[in-house]
Amino acid sequence: MMNDIKDIGIAPEGKSRIEWADSMMPVLRLIRERFSRGKPLKGTRIAACLHVTSETANLMRTLRDGGGLVRLCASNPLSTQDEIAASLVKDHGIEVFAIKNEDRETYYKHIRDALEINPHITMDDGADLVSTIHTEILDLASGIYGGTEETTTGVIRLRSMAEEGVLKYPIIAVNDANTKHLFDNRYGTGQSTIDGILRATNVLLAGSVFVICGYGWCGRGIAMRARGMGAKIIVCEVDPLKALEATMDGYSVMPLLEASCQGDIFVTSTGNKNVIGKSHFEKMKDGVIVANAGHFNVEINLEDLEKLAVQKRTTRKDIREFKLKGGKRINLLGEGRLVNLACAEGHPSLVMDMSFANQALCCEYLVSKGKELEKRVYEVPKAIDANIARLKLSSMEIKIDGLSQEQTEYLSSWRTGT
Repeated sequence: MMNDIKDIGIAPEGKSRIEWADSMMPVLRLIRERFSRGKPLKGTRIAACLHVTSETANLMRTLRDGGGLVRLCASNPLSTQDEIAASLVKDHGIEVFAIKNEDRETYYKHIRDALEINPHITMDDGADLVSTIHTEILDLASGIYGGTEETTTGVIRLRSMAEEGVLKYPIIAVNDANTKHLFDNRYGTGQSTIDGILRATNVLLAGSVFVICGYGWCGRGIAMRARGMGAKIIVCEVDPLKALEATMDGYSVMPLLEASCQGDIFVTSTGNKNVIGKSHFEKMKDGVIVANAGHFNVEINLEDLEKLAVQKRTTRKDIREFKLKGGKRINLLGEGRLVNLACAEGHPSLVMDMSFANQALCCEYLVSKGKELEKRVYEVPKAIDANIARLKLSSMEIKIDGLSQEQTEYLSSWRTGT
């Protein structure tokens, strides 16, 4: 068995953490039990580029128990939990290529390592597997049934590829499932971003001015949680509808340049590049905290910050202080990478349960239907989305009403009016 991990000796800690996460992932557990019996992925080779966390470990176990041959690499150089990688290799026989703090060269080597199994299915968190195939190893595409994509950022990249006509196999946008983005992006990112900021800084949020760049589902969740801890929220947006929604939700809305001189904490969650740059850094107050909740480390212009700095130092484990001319200090968290995983543990298991249930069921769907699909980006089948919601409610012992025959007929007919 092949792997490239930090230390197999730390597997016992990873094993217990995987078991703890599993206890909070009842939907995925039910799917794994069914997969174990029916082996719907038998003979299917799956290359996965995901954050190597305890929740991801339980998804890998589910795919393996379904008969899949799985290789896992990291989707972010700072998001790997080394003890989880060790346990996956030692306790679960899954090949892993991921080391926390790996450099860029190693990161892409690990992606190529994962692809060496000539996958039938790719599973992405940011579309780096797909982009590597399309730029370096295009011959692999002919043998791929399809892929899945976990993030908003990745879906944007893949839709762009499809629009340009260069996408060589179908992709299911797991991120766009209602049981994913309405919960993972909003409640997961909301809580875990705050968790990452607090673990890194131990700052008091109550009374602070908290600036959020981007008011998609992730931005909504961050705003909700920061306000709940007493922060004053400013939202900066380019989309007039999202800006209007943020206003109606009770937040201040203004251009980022105007917010720059007011904020104490800045968080980007846009999926775009160079959102915070030189003009913003120059206006910021002394001692501000700057973090990124988007997938890639491009939202904060690090080159601008480096050029402005006259002195740099590490003040705490995940804080890099940049001192500007005149003595003003800007504190960057987690190297500008995904703060919830660079500085904390990522999303809670309870919410990742639904996201990874989508991943598992979409893999099963691709095995049976992938060869029939066109080379474009697809939504998660509605039946899968609804089934996951039902399973989640059942696991929480929550019951809901159903429509009567009369009500069903009324909603499906145009003949009955006032």
